[in-house]
Amino acid sequence: MGYLILAVFAGMFLMGFPIVLAILVPSALYIFLNGFPVELIGQRMTYALDSFPLVAVPVFIFVGNLMNQAGVTARIFRFADTLVGRVPGGLAQVNIFSSLIFSGMSGAALADVGGLGKIEVKAMVERGFSRAFSGAVTAASAVVGPIFPPSIPLIIYGSVTGVSIVQLLLAGIIPAIVCVLMLMITTAIIAKRRNLPRAERWSRPAEIRAALMPAIPALLTPVLLVGGMLLGWFTPTEAASVTVFYVIFISAVIYRELTGAHILYAAYETIKSTAAILIIVSAAALFGWILAIEQIPQSFAAALTSVSQDPVMLLLIVNLILLISGMFLDSTTATLLIIPIIAGPLHATGVDPVHLGIVAIFNLMLGLVTPPMGLSLFLITDIAQVSMRAILRAVMPLYIPLLVTLALLTLVPELSLFLPKMIR
Repeated sequence: MGYLILAVFAGMFLMGFPIVLAILVPSALYIFLNGFPVELIGQRMTYALDSFPLVAVPVFIFVGNLMNQAGVTARIFRFADTLVGRVPGGLAQVNIFSSLIFSGMSGAALADVGGLGKIEVKAMVERGFSRAFSGAVTAASAVVGPIFPPSIPLIIYGSVTGVSIVQLLLAGIIPAIVCVLMLMITTAIIAKRRNLPRAERWSRPAEIRAALMPAIPALLTPVLLVGGMLLGWFTPTEAASVTVFYVIFISAVIYRELTGAHILYAAYETIKSTAAILIIVSAAALFGWILAIEQIPQSFAAALTSVSQDPVMLLLIVNLILLISGMFLDSTTATLLIIPIIAGPLHATGVDPVHLGIVAIFNLMLGLVTPPMGLSLFLITDIAQVSMRAILRAVMPLYIPLLVTLALLTLVPELSLFLPKMIR
């Protein structure tokens, strides 16, 4: 029966049904065929949302929307331009570096693409970059967002697996920096070969200071967030609320650009995004409960460990599974459906759960820039006003640093575990 449910899910998904229906219809079918009370559907779905860590998800989405409305993104971009605008690649490098800074506040890739993307693409096109390349760099660099704290996907991963969210957030810092360096190196090579434009000179110290001062309140956000959690001032969930108050304060009092209309619009966008995420969370919880009854995770674990007991080999196999899954499923759905199945056998063979979390989430984030379901690609085609084919051609060279980063994170666990081990 469990494999029949999986087959129905796969069939509905391939036929183009919305992912929520593809999950709920076979789940409801299973409930009816086995004589369970219908109320069980609502109970299991509601129970899945009764999770304190999940409260952080809509709050961090709200943070990202607030910053987009309050002009914080423009200040981040100007500061990044003064620092790395002269590096080969010019504004392309600024684009990548800005994504690292912005990810310390939004925690989501699509917030990066939708917020910074409009500013970045416009500025790059005005400096002589093609629209396709501008969009490709924006989409690829946004992969960093869900790794660097705060990270909505890591919070969801922690709530599903029971792994410490604080350790997961700390574990994402070095991998995010590694990813940015790989992207910047690749972009510099491309810039040299194509003779891409860059700033005529390095910024003077006075110019850097002038751009830094307005950006300091925004740059302090991740410091406040991570520092507060390490000092025990608040939990990751409470940190989200603290960040909201901080962003509202700097936007309304320091920058003086946030209005009541901005807050209402940010709240409206947050409700839409949160509803889309949490309905998948609740549906996937029901689906996962059914798979557990049918012992599908145990069967998969037995099959996986029969192939190899070597942790590295199992991680490579899981990477392939996640890469393929990420091409078709959004990261939230894939995390909720696949992670509970693969986590057990990998933990049993000695893979650190925090290390697995970083590898898995970064892997799934690559799905944002891979067809056919790459959400970042769809969003950036609208922002850059170019075709999907043009974006795909432009983004191809940038797959190399992303895959190299994935390989490094898989084969060198200390990149993920160095900082978490300091607080264990």
